[in-house]
Amino acid sequence: MPVSTCTLGGEVQFLPVLLLLLFLNAVMGFKLCPSHCLCYESSDLVDCRSRGLTRIPSSVPHGTWLLDLSGNKMTEVRSRSFTGLWSLKILLISNSISVTVLKYFQSLSSLQFLERLDLSYNSLQKLPEDFSESLSSLQELKLDHNLLQHLDSTSLGDFENLRKLDLSYNNISTIDIRAFDSLSRLIILNLEENKLNVVRDQLLSRQQSLEVLLLNHNNISVIDSDALSPLRSLVLLGLRGNKLDHIRFKTFLELHTTSTHLQLSSNPWTCDCELQRVFGKIQRVRHLRVLDYKEIICHAPPQQAGLSLSDLDSQLCMAETVSVLVITFTVLLAVVGTLMKAERNRKKKLIAMETESQRQEK
Repeated sequence: MPVSTCTLGGEVQFLPVLLLLLFLNAVMGFKLCPSHCLCYESSDLVDCRSRGLTRIPSSVPHGTWLLDLSGNKMTEVRSRSFTGLWSLKILLISNSISVTVLKYFQSLSSLQFLERLDLSYNSLQKLPEDFSESLSSLQELKLDHNLLQHLDSTSLGDFENLRKLDLSYNNISTIDIRAFDSLSRLIILNLEENKLNVVRDQLLSRQQSLEVLLLNHNNISVIDSDALSPLRSLVLLGLRGNKLDHIRFKTFLELHTTSTHLQLSSNPWTCDCELQRVFGKIQRVRHLRVLDYKEIICHAPPQQAGLSLSDLDSQLCMAETVSVLVITFTVLLAVVGTLMKAERNRKKKLIAMETESQRQEK
């Protein structure tokens, strides 16, 4: 009995010590920094840039709010790689993962509070259908400098709080008409340096908060009449370096905004009276301003190639008016000539009839 009592007392006395050790172990595990990385405890920032990592490091402190994994060569992303990182707000993985790794990105589903995600410079060819699942808090997404070719209506479906989306420098040639439907709070959409041919009606039907739309350096030759009409907050529209040779005034008249700046240079414009009238009307609309009007250079017709549209002023319409007057005058002369000829023939016929009548009377 005395031995048992002593043993029981020892266990009771040891219990607080055991709990303290467990607590210290948990705290140390919580703050443990991954090898080859730098951790800044005061700001909860973990810097793993260019460390030659092939997979997401384990033991990232749970309190981390910024994790930088850029410049590595990830060949593996485990499904539980980010589990427990409830405080993570910013995740940077640019120039770091291979194309085959993207299929494992369901691991991002544990990052419900992530606000910024950078996946630029990764040679990504396609986004998974469930890419946006559980990332409803995301506000900024960078996917620039990849190899994306198509955007479907499922991969971006849960980004309801997204404010900035950068898809520049990809190979995007087609976008599902409903691809941006969930992005009703989007402010900046960058689609520069892609291969888009047309801006379709309904593509931007939910983007009433959009302020910046960059479509520079694509292959756009057609903008549907109502494609821009939903953009009630648009401040800047970039259309430089596309395949536009004509535009319709109605396309821009549908922009019911307070003030919208347009970039339209470096297109193969056909400079004729119609184009000059369209630009003249645009510049008379108070809320529209063509920032680079003096840089709009004619590509056709040959006699105008290389000239600035602004330098031609009203000459195109004047020349067209002169041409119309010349044609009208020529047609008028032809009509008068025809009438005079017909009158002469009528008179000749009457004279011939009178002569014949007199001959018969004799």
